[in-house]
Order: sequence, then C-alpha cells, then structure tokens
Amino acid sequence: MKKGIIALIVLAILVIFSTVFIVDTTEQVVILQFGKPVRTIKSPGLHFKLPAPIQNSVVFDNRLLEYDVPPEEVLSKDKKSLIVDNYVRWRIVDPLLFLQTVQAIPTAATRLDDIVYSELRRELGTHNMSEIITENRELIMERVTRESDQSTKGYGIEVIDVRIRRVDLPRENEESIYARMDAERKRQANKFRSEGEEEAQKIRASTDKDKTIILANAYKQSEETRGFGEAKALEIYANAFGADPDFYEFLRTLEVYRKVLDNQTTLVLPSDTKLFRLLQQGK
Repeated sequence: MKKGIIALIVLAILVIFSTVFIVDTTEQVVILQFGKPVRTIKSPGLHFKLPAPIQNSVVFDNRLLEYDVPPEEVLSKDKKSLIVDNYVRWRIVDPLLFLQTVQAIPTAATRLDDIVYSELRRELGTHNMSEIITENRELIMERVTRESDQSTKGYGIEVIDVRIRRVDLPRENEESIYARMDAERKRQANKFRSEGEEEAQKIRASTDKDKTIILANAYKQSEETRGFGEAKALEIYANAFGADPDFYEFLRTLEVYRKVLDNQTTLVLPSDTKLFRLLQQGK
C-alpha cells in the first residue's frame, strides 16, 4: 500500500514538472498540442502546459542573428563583374509563422540567401561600379534591406540590416583594371607636373620682371645722385675759383702733384711749367 502511494506521489511530481517550464529572455516558444500549434509565448519567466505527449514546446531564438552570405558575382550597370561579400542581420518576429513556413534556422538561412542575393543583384544592377564601391553604398544597402525585409515577412522573419563586407574584382579583370588605374594616375601626375611647371614659369617671369624694374630704378636713382653730387662739386669748385683764383689754382696743382708723384716716380718736365717751378721751390 505504501509503495503504491509513493509511486503515485512520484508520478504526480513528474507530471507537475513536465507541465512547468521556464522561458529564457533569449527565447520564444510555440506550444504544440498533438502536433498543432495552440499558443505562442514571448515573455520570459515561468509557464505551464499540459504534460507530454499532449503538449510539447518548440523553442526559437529571440536574439538578433547574423548570417554570412557566401560571396557571389554581381553585374553592375556599367557591365562590370563584381564579387560581393555581404552579411545579413535578422531575427524571428513571428515564431508560429516561422515554424509553419521554414521550421528551422538552417532552412531560414537558405531562404535568406536566395532573397538577399536576388535583391542585391537587382539593386546593384542599376548602379555603376563607382557608385557601389564609394558613392552610394549606404543608400543602396538601405534599399536592399527594405526590399529583403518585405520579402521575408511571410516567413515570420524581420531583416534588420544587409551590409556589404567587401567588393572584389574577378581575377581575370584585376590586371586590366589596375593597368587602367595606373594609366589614369600617371595622366593626373603629368597634368599636375605640367601645371606646376607652368606656374613656376609665371613666377620666374614675374620675378625677373620685378628684378629688372628694381635694378633700373636703382640705376636711375644712383645716376641722379651721382649727377647731383657732381653738380654740387662743380658748384663748390666754381665758388672756390671765383673767391680766390690763385689759391684755387694752387690747390689744383697740389692735387696733381699728390696724384702723380711718389718715391718711385721720375718726371721729365719742361722748365717753364708751373709744376717744375713748384718742385724747384720745394727744394
């Protein structure tokens, strides 16, 4: 009798534990009754259900998930082949619809791959390579994200973000692209050099012109100063000669005497010259 009671108690405890379950904050649960969904639980905490096999629970992740899409070849508007490596961030917003359509995350990843690649190929096909690489990438990816999200709503999936990780060129196109880029850079360098040389020539010409003007003005000013000085000197000489002609003549004679005579000088002079007479007087 006691063994029967203990067995019943143990059975009751097992039944109770099979009806109680905990939903984590990172989880959302769909309750199935005989294989058919009856309710969805998104709030974390302690919850109850009928014991198995009447009811059982299917748990799905409630967090933001990321799927790394394999690199695919895409053709741009200007007919350039690009190898695009992108990723998708997504989450399950309707676990019941997700269970009814794709059932599991691996199947959902396959659907995401098809949808995102289709939208990416369609959108990138309307833009040139330069826009995809640099100019309009943010705008392009916003459009791809929006269209992909619309296409995945029927699976209970919300696409949060689609981003391009990197864009490469096919190997057969790399050499021609690099050669064209190198030629373009050399053309730009030659253009800058020629523009720099032209500007240098202008600067040199302007400098030479300024130099010529400065030298001409300096020469003009020096000649004017010299002329003024010589005129002043002549005026002084004239005034001195007018005041005392004999004394002036004497000074001029002394100047000549100082300039032409030294210890090494030998003069041959006529006896009637003034200088000869002065020399005779000096003796």
